[in-house]
Amino acid sequence: MSPELTAALALCRNLPSPPGIALRIIELAQNPEADITTAADIIGIDMALSARMLRIANSPLYASRRRIENLGQALTMLGLNATVSLALGFTVTRDLTAPGQGQDVRERAWRRSILSALAASLLGQARGLRKAEELMLAGLLQDIGILVLAQSEPDRYLPVLRAAADNDQLLALEREQLDCTHAEVGAWMAEQWDLPRYLVDAIARSESPEATEDKFQACVAVSGAVADIWLGTDADTAREQALQRVHDTLQLDSAQFDQVLARISEALPDIGALFETTLTSPLRVQQLIDHAQELATLRNLREMQDAAMARQRADEFEARANRLAEQAHRDALTGVLNRRQLEAVLEQEFNRATRHGWPLSVAFIDLDDFKKVNDAHGHLLGDEVLRAFASKLQEQLRSSDTVARFGGEEFIALLPNTTEAVALEVIRRVLANIVNTPMADVGGSPLYITFSAGVATQGGYERFAEVQDLLKAADDVLYRSKSLGRNRVIARSPDTAPA
Repeated sequence: MSPELTAALALCRNLPSPPGIALRIIELAQNPEADITTAADIIGIDMALSARMLRIANSPLYASRRRIENLGQALTMLGLNATVSLALGFTVTRDLTAPGQGQDVRERAWRRSILSALAASLLGQARGLRKAEELMLAGLLQDIGILVLAQSEPDRYLPVLRAAADNDQLLALEREQLDCTHAEVGAWMAEQWDLPRYLVDAIARSESPEATEDKFQACVAVSGAVADIWLGTDADTAREQALQRVHDTLQLDSAQFDQVLARISEALPDIGALFETTLTSPLRVQQLIDHAQELATLRNLREMQDAAMARQRADEFEARANRLAEQAHRDALTGVLNRRQLEAVLEQEFNRATRHGWPLSVAFIDLDDFKKVNDAHGHLLGDEVLRAFASKLQEQLRSSDTVARFGGEEFIALLPNTTEAVALEVIRRVLANIVNTPMADVGGSPLYITFSAGVATQGGYERFAEVQDLLKAADDVLYRSKSLGRNRVIARSPDTAPA
């Protein structure tokens, strides 16, 4: 700002000054020891300000679960920070918006200030800034230089204000006619009034968003461009320009920006009522918002569909992975567990049985004379016999029992929480059923088989230190069963009679 204009403003008799209540609130804002009681005492002096604070506490902008009945409740609900910021906005601008010369262009500037206040606050929320009231106040005061110049220099400034078609043209005319901008005048005025430093800085940088990396100041600096969407003659162009500035300075995308516009439109009746100004969305602006919301709805539906398809693909991949894992655990021929998986399950069950003191029985089973089946009928029929035997063995055991192919014609039956006597009875019953069940058909004649088995149990008669010791014990008993003539099941215990 030029020294000449500074001197002219300093000597101007018409230069506005805040009302007395505003000065007291400014002092309150600068006092680090201020409290809500002091704020209530100051605000309570001014009936009009008290009514506004009560109205805003009950407005949808600060929706409360219960009706606020008095000033004390209102200020307590708002909190000290919001109270001081909002009260400053209401009082500092009071005289500047009163009826007078150039009321038409001053009212337009005032509407832009209110829209900017709402835009700055909502942009800050979208950017994650937790300073809603400070942003609203800074947005409201960023064009205070316009109102100051209109009141203090009406003959020089009102023609400039009327001649400007938009804010960019206003800035150009201000520099040409006054050698300064309203942002510079507003910041100078804010300093004269001793407003908080963050307000002075925000006003000073309000027309140069590219000159700051401070997101608070950036929200204020682009809020005017957002306000111009409602005030300009070409809403589409104004939206594109505002979106570009918002994206460049705040890194908000078009979807986030359109959401801010929708929230501004929804809040206009309430913010307008608070400042006793009529604010509505022009038809074209509402059409732009409605179109953006339709696109957002379609985008959300597409994202939901994509998410559903992604979940479906994930479920399919998981099912496939489970099938592959299951196949890796199964014997390819018989479908029961393979030897590798048997070792993992056996180790797990052995540790559980040892830890809890539960019995764990293992039956080592070998099909009798199976080599003769292969030699006499071929390996394909031998494979059919192995599949049929594994299936019948699985059918006759509990779901909690485990059947595995150990190798060749050898199988393991793992019976958790089963004593040796019970296990012996179960495997003997299986043998009795197998002996009477054909495993294949050979030229119209049934093929029967028998098996030999040895049972060993962890717990009871003896305890094993390692799982391999238990498995070897069952194998030793199987060897004894085969040496006694096959087609029998015997157990490890010395009192077990061969059968």
